This record gives sequence, C-alpha cells and structure tokens, in this order.
Amino acid sequence: MALDRGVRFEGERCTVRPWRASDAKALARQANNPNVARQLRDRFLHPYTIGDARTFIESVLHAHPITTFAIAVGDEPIGGIGFSPGTDVERYSAEIGYWIGEEYWGRGIAAEAVRLVSDYAFQECGLLRLYALPFADNLQSIRVLEKAGYQREAILRSSSVKFGKPRDQAIYAVINANWRSR
Repeated sequence: MALDRGVRFEGERCTVRPWRASDAKALARQANNPNVARQLRDRFLHPYTIGDARTFIESVLHAHPITTFAIAVGDEPIGGIGFSPGTDVERYSAEIGYWIGEEYWGRGIAAEAVRLVSDYAFQECGLLRLYALPFADNLQSIRVLEKAGYQREAILRSSSVKFGKPRDQAIYAVINANWRSR
C-alpha cells in the first residue's frame, strides 16, 4: 500500500492527519492533563512535557504505513488516534486507541475521528477487525465507541492496574463487513 504524508481525513468536527514536528507545543499543552492521563495506558506519561511530545512525534514521523495520527480542529492538534496491527493469526486485527484534550470533550469529535480512522483501517489497510479496551468505568470513551459503531463484546475483570488500583476493561469491536483476504 502506497501512503504518503499527505494522507488526511476531513470530518465535520475535526481533521485527522499525520503528526508534524511543529505540533509538539500543542500536543504537550493538551496531553499534560491528569484527567486525560487517568484514562490511558501508562505509556501516556503524566506530567507530559514538550520533550515527551517531541520524542513521541519523532517516533511516528517516518512510520509506513501511517497508523498514528493527530486529531486537529482548525489544523491545531487537540488529541491523537491510532491503531496497532496484530501479528500472526491476528494480523488482520488491530487495537485502536484515541484521546482528546479535556476542553474538547463532549463535542462528538472523538467519535468522528474513530469513524474516520476505522474507515481508513478497513478500506486502505485491509483490516478485518478493530477493537478497543477502554476502562469499564470510562463511560465517555464507551459512548464514543458506541457512536462510532463499535459493539461491546465483554468486560475483562481486573485486567489492568492504573495508578496502583485494579481496573476492569471493556472490549469493544467493529468488523469490516466488506473484508477480503489480500
């Protein structure tokens, strides 16, 4: 699959585009929030510094195919979204993850970004299944997934530990109805 850095998806509420080195300051501003970090994996640091932002962006700048994107409003990054393809028998599945800055919560931006990236993953990357693992008590993230067409498959009891406390996770997935093996 031939993809270039110009790949971008336009929605009504946001644009999903590749990260740029110039995004570091805005990324650090949106990411450095304990309310954001509380709902994400530990690899999403808190506090989140400009150095962390530069390191992250550098790590994804030259990836091919592009699987990690900025969620932008007015071309300003306000969050991130991406998917991690599986391997071996799970090579047609991927875990999707996303976050947006707290000031943008509740506007339908995350659900739109999830739909845009899911369509890309299915149509351009040939994936069969996308899934997400939000914390089971993160009702906002669960609502994002449901609005984007994902369905709950299970609750994984005490499947994770965040800030020293066991937490349940939900597993949500969507299947590519038009999938064909490549």
